[in-house]
Amino acid sequence: MTEHVWSYQPTSGHLAGADLTGYKVEATDGSIGKVDKHSDEVGDAYLVVDTGVWIFGKEVLLPASTVVRIDPEEQKVFVDRTKEQIKNAPEFHRSSPCRAGTSRTSRR
Repeated sequence: MTEHVWSYQPTSGHLAGADLTGYKVEATDGSIGKVDKHSDEVGDAYLVVDTGVWIFGKEVLLPASTVVRIDPEEQKVFVDRTKEQIKNAPEFHRSSPCRAGTSRTSRR
């Protein structure tokens, strides 16, 4: 993986400092949950998606590069992943010191 995986695409419409918490997350094949947490840190940006009842309340980690468009009017984040791909994304563990049990070196 490259550092670009952990950066928002320039065409996504992401504005630094924008609070995406609570935005609905739209997969390529429908709604999948909402943004529970996110990071804007350059080269280390990500979304934590609360999948709610769709995947039994699982929270998953998505790199910022998966965001293709942000609609602030509708408060939606569109990602280039299917529901199945999001279901199989690394689970986010709040108690873990590293996101999804990974470290920066293991993500490269």
